[in-house]
Amino acid sequence: MVEGFGKSQSYEDEDMQQDYTISAISTAMGEGGIGIVRMSGERAIEIAAKCFRPMHGGKITDFAARRALFGRIYDEDGRFLDEAICIIMEAPHSYTCEDVVELQCHGGGLVLQEVLSLTYRLGASAAEPGEFTKRAFLNGRLDLSQAQSVMDMIQAKTAASLELAAGNLQGRLSGRIQDMRQEILSIIAHLEASIDFPEDDIEDVALSEAELKVEKLHGELEELLAFADAGQILRDGLKTAIIGKPNAGKSSLMNRILGQERAIVTDIPGTTRDSIEEYVNIGGIPLKLADTAGIRETDNLAEKIGVERAYSHARDAELVLAVFDGTELVSEQDEPIWHLLSQCRGKIIIIINKADLELRLSEAEIRKIAAEKEVEEIYKIISMSAKGGTGLEELEENIKNLVFAGKISRRESVMVSDARQKNILCQAMTLLEQTRVTLLSGMSEDFVVIDLRSAWEKLGEITGDTLGEDIIDEIFSRFCIGK
Repeated sequence: MVEGFGKSQSYEDEDMQQDYTISAISTAMGEGGIGIVRMSGERAIEIAAKCFRPMHGGKITDFAARRALFGRIYDEDGRFLDEAICIIMEAPHSYTCEDVVELQCHGGGLVLQEVLSLTYRLGASAAEPGEFTKRAFLNGRLDLSQAQSVMDMIQAKTAASLELAAGNLQGRLSGRIQDMRQEILSIIAHLEASIDFPEDDIEDVALSEAELKVEKLHGELEELLAFADAGQILRDGLKTAIIGKPNAGKSSLMNRILGQERAIVTDIPGTTRDSIEEYVNIGGIPLKLADTAGIRETDNLAEKIGVERAYSHARDAELVLAVFDGTELVSEQDEPIWHLLSQCRGKIIIIINKADLELRLSEAEIRKIAAEKEVEEIYKIISMSAKGGTGLEELEENIKNLVFAGKISRRESVMVSDARQKNILCQAMTLLEQTRVTLLSGMSEDFVVIDLRSAWEKLGEITGDTLGEDIIDEIFSRFCIGK
């Protein structure tokens, strides 16, 4: 473990030092009005000065930093490449806390590649995925949870997921973690004082206070973990599969949720022969929605492959929307649906569709069959009309309650956003539970301190204060190049 690896870590450490200048295209590939080539490092300004000429003469070093300079970019042979704007941000007042230069060119893929290649030839190295943000972390501008939230903001799919990422970028999660770590250090200090000064008779008081504070910390971790799954869903989306037999109304439901005609709807059974996947925003929750082929026995090869994919989507889904035609009673044709539902790991919302017509299928009948087929994860049964839209609001409200348990205000909440952070919190809570056992067993303060220090170090892995270099490299490798 490397203590002080976050904000207190010096960038001068030989093992961590990045003494070369990196360069990358920092805007999305494709045609656009603008494209940015970004450099960071001690040679960034020098390299830019070799290829960029201000339109009104002079050199870029003649002008004040953080000023937009209009000019032209030329290669080593004096060949004109592009008109551009050059912005210099001198260390430490930049994203990476190093000298940073941005060349804002026209947004064509070829011209950007030409300028990027030129920076390489003039002495820059190709940036690795996430290396700009990694340098910001290593130089203490961001802690690890803030750095991770940068990518979460880029990939946010709804206003709610963007709000979560923005809060963590501002330090909402890391501030909570740092407060808990500081409280643990306070407990350790009191216990060590009782060890060092036994004549002051503060041992019983220190142990009693430690027990109360550990209980409070344990409760705070439980609170964070209670909504860890919600945080991951906001970040990655809720994997949702729509299943049912042919002509039950699956594609109509998908179109209704999406608000557009995405799936083909006809009266001919088996129209959907492949899975259609889309992201949709339900009350701020990103649903990774898959409309699957109607599940039935078939000799058609294409349809059979589609049915197999439907099974796969349903088994992997975190939420299954099972659509039944409410104008028909349950029959043998529904048997494969019930068999699949019994194998699903996610929550199930059953939709009795075609509520705009005379319904023959009731909620009581659905619950009776579900009990017989040992389908245990039914969250809600809703009658609706996918064609007319009746019941859609009830469906959306139940999905929101399923994710947030009806107990959370996103604007005020602190949530972890990935499985790594959740796993660290689980391990830290286990260590605090171990600390409580040690306290209740009457063991000496030394053993309590050992357990507390382990919990303190474990929580530091979220902010990056106590995390090994190999794990940090792996985290930043998931970032896009240029960020």
